[in-house]
Amino acid sequence: MDKDKIFSAIKSEVELIAGELKALALDIWEHPELAWKEFYAAEKLTKFLQDHAIAAQANYLDFPTAFRGDVSFKPGATFALAAEYDALPPGHACGHNLIGTAAVGAAIAAARVMKKLELPGTLVIMGTPAEESGGGKVKMLQKGALNGIDAVMMAHPSWRTQPDPGSTAIRRWNVTFHGVSSHAAAAPELGVNALDAVMMLFNAVSFQRQQMPDACRIHGIVTHGGKMPNIIPESASCCFYLRSSNEEWMEKLDGRFDNMVKGVAMACGCTYTKEKFSIDCRSRKPNAFLNKAYCDAMRQQGENIPVEYPEGRGSSDFGDFSRAIPGAHPYFGIADHKIGAHSIEFQEASRSELGLASMLKAAVALAYSACKFLNDEEFRNEVKADFAR
Repeated sequence: MDKDKIFSAIKSEVELIAGELKALALDIWEHPELAWKEFYAAEKLTKFLQDHAIAAQANYLDFPTAFRGDVSFKPGATFALAAEYDALPPGHACGHNLIGTAAVGAAIAAARVMKKLELPGTLVIMGTPAEESGGGKVKMLQKGALNGIDAVMMAHPSWRTQPDPGSTAIRRWNVTFHGVSSHAAAAPELGVNALDAVMMLFNAVSFQRQQMPDACRIHGIVTHGGKMPNIIPESASCCFYLRSSNEEWMEKLDGRFDNMVKGVAMACGCTYTKEKFSIDCRSRKPNAFLNKAYCDAMRQQGENIPVEYPEGRGSSDFGDFSRAIPGAHPYFGIADHKIGAHSIEFQEASRSELGLASMLKAAVALAYSACKFLNDEEFRNEVKADFAR
């Protein structure tokens, strides 16, 4: 099947539902929901799929805000599109309203083209909740979400359009130091200052950064520092995120952080508790050929793709998906200058005309990548070989 014919057919199908997709993305933007609580978004996306002839089912794998729909007209390989739709406390400051809508739009367009052009294979649209600190995909993977699926993709908004450069693995720790309270002026010698331990931990982390490779990141906040200035804090706590794009260094970084916690506790005479905050996520393993298919389709729509990759990289539960089967997590640009995700500026860009227009392009590119994988055996083998490498 001529790839240009497939691309043109997909683009036409997305254009037919463009207005509906924009309205859906804005509706979800107006109703932000945190991880595991995305009931409004999941219902809207599921119903939208059902209204467009994809029999999506809610409560997938017994996750109340997950869903899945399968489409097939001829036997063949299986390709999945992943949708995200959870928000952050300020709102959709990471643009997941665009991610979920792009994935759903891509699924509808691809399904129609599969039927019209009699393409082989099965297309899966999968709603994956709780990406923001919830590790939704990790938990879904543990329940067999990718069983029988040959490859998976999604697209994420950014300040510019680019291929998936990979991501960092992440571990999150809540640390609480326990001391002894006393009057800070009248009897300081009777106290053991838990806040001192927290402050020393931040200093230890700062010094350790000098001996970390560029692949690693560590950052934290103080979550509790005491009650009153004249009371030596008997309890103080902090939360740290540890990241690395190198899986081996993730283990080393985790070991170093554990030693830092133990060391400052000993120095300050405190005890401590150290507990996991959320679930661990692995670094992404981007597939070069899935990246290329997506970028080719974006270029055909007038997008400029940079050749250099960014230095800073975030983390995502899609990393675990990409290490189970071939996957890619490319980006689409929603700004005309560099802005950071998880910001108010990014939140506003996620409902802008540029953001909505770019979301439609991403839907086309995702649908094209899916159809290419299902229809082109040579491409499919290249994807699998790259994953094996």
